[in-house]
Amino acid sequence: MNIAIVGAGWAGCAAAVEATRLGHQVTLFEAARTAGGRARRVMANVDGHSVALDNGQHILIGAYVETLRLMRDVGIDEQTAFLRLPLTMQFPDGSGLKLPHWPAPLDALAGIAGARGWPWADRLSLLKVALGWRLAGFECSAQASVSDLCRSLNPGAMAALIEPLCVSALNTPPERASGQVFLRVLRDALFAHSGGSNLLLPRMDLSALLPEAALAWMTARGADVRVGMRVQGLALDASGWQLDGERFDRVVLACPPLEAARLVAGSGAPTAEWLTLARGLKHEALSTVYAHAPGARLRQPMLALRANANEPAQFAFDRAHFGGPAGLLAFVISASQGDSAQLTRQVLAQAARQLGLHALQPVQTIVEKRATFACTPGLQRPAAHIAPGLVACGDYIAGPYPATLEGAVRSGQEAARQLA
Repeated sequence: MNIAIVGAGWAGCAAAVEATRLGHQVTLFEAARTAGGRARRVMANVDGHSVALDNGQHILIGAYVETLRLMRDVGIDEQTAFLRLPLTMQFPDGSGLKLPHWPAPLDALAGIAGARGWPWADRLSLLKVALGWRLAGFECSAQASVSDLCRSLNPGAMAALIEPLCVSALNTPPERASGQVFLRVLRDALFAHSGGSNLLLPRMDLSALLPEAALAWMTARGADVRVGMRVQGLALDASGWQLDGERFDRVVLACPPLEAARLVAGSGAPTAEWLTLARGLKHEALSTVYAHAPGARLRQPMLALRANANEPAQFAFDRAHFGGPAGLLAFVISASQGDSAQLTRQVLAQAARQLGLHALQPVQTIVEKRATFACTPGLQRPAAHIAPGLVACGDYIAGPYPATLEGAVRSGQEAARQLA
């Protein structure tokens, strides 16, 4: 069939590769000049040199099995592309969790038991609660929040592990984050298979990591890739679907929910319920503050930080550890609030107090106001199917995962398989 895919983010690239593999003729539209969507390359000046950064410091984990498989299929070598490390959630003072190279779930249990700086009461509390989650099959009420799941957990373990894990995985604070989605993430990362919890830190920018390789793979197999072209209108008539007057047998909307809703609303298809859900999603911001100083260095690639209203960053990354220039740090603020100037000031003060880095100079602060949907308890997300011959994909589409790269890739692959 003649397939149109609107959007070359990670979901759109996954859909396009899968549709091409299935034998369809694919035309891929991307409004931006750089593929990748909310996980793409941006350029910045660092100490007088042009450096490829990203529109947010992203990491992957070993449980992203479909994303890693897709990368291999389009020619990305995992060992070259990533620095792979055991899950480490340690603070600047050395306290916290570091998992050993053991089979799952023994690595998680040993990491909790041996967490540095944790009182034994915190370790036993977390082990007891985690055992309860596993005995319950990692299932809970759809209305339960992460905070609800952790009512019997010691506050120390909550602050040192669960809160940073929750906000990094779901980009939603524990008190309003879905307990069921959080349990699914924990199950797949810590208990499903060995290496699932490993951190994969990209050695290349996010556009090069998958989207550009996917576009090259598709182009070599006859796909039509149109970058820098925004689709203005979608319409259904007797002959099929029309995108800006061009006919297609099937259409996949791999753009953000509000952009997809704009196209769907003007299509003439009976889609009121889908539009209500897509437009009703609440969103969370995600901010990254890039800063540089000659000689700035963290003792490991990623450190957890103690976050509060005035010191908002939850994690700091030393990009020199995984291919970036020396002295370049990235500070990540999940579920962020405030503008870029305020966040920059706060993070630089936080770096000085918690890391002893007083000479950092701001490079670039990127605030993605609609980085993810708010992953709240009982949230009803739009389905992939919109109308006959019209499907959507993206990390916001109904599924078991929060707004992650793995969720986007799986959604794109499933959308392509629904085209028949």
